[in-house]
Amino acid sequence: MTLLTIRIEKIGLKDAGQCIDPYITVSVKDLNGIDLTPVQDTPVASRKEDTYVHFNVDIELQKHVEKLTKGAAIFFEFKHYKPKKRFTSTKCFAFMEMDEVKPGPIVIELYKKPTDFKRKKLQLLTKKPLYLHLHQTLHKE
Repeated sequence: MTLLTIRIEKIGLKDAGQCIDPYITVSVKDLNGIDLTPVQDTPVASRKEDTYVHFNVDIELQKHVEKLTKGAAIFFEFKHYKPKKRFTSTKCFAFMEMDEVKPGPIVIELYKKPTDFKRKKLQLLTKKPLYLHLHQTLHKE
């Protein structure tokens, strides 16, 4: 059986420096948007610069890759605090499908909110080359 660790390296956003207490919620959903593993939040980002928010955090999926159903996807929701509204808002999201699970770096596109767990009406966040940068490690058990 195989376990997957995903290092969330950084996310590219045009207003990265203005995000307050940014973090990423990681979830694994089936095609109906049902959770297949416990939802995990990263700690708040380690640093921000120009167009990047840096995390450098490892998330380990709480289920063997082989046990995830066909059509499952790993979602990454970028969230930040909005002081005027006094709540945490999702700014954008990204996802990775099971055929993209392989060792090494991967860069995935960002989509506009609301998060579409069923992956039906996807709209890219921007035409700019801004992405979520990840690194995958597979562990055989």
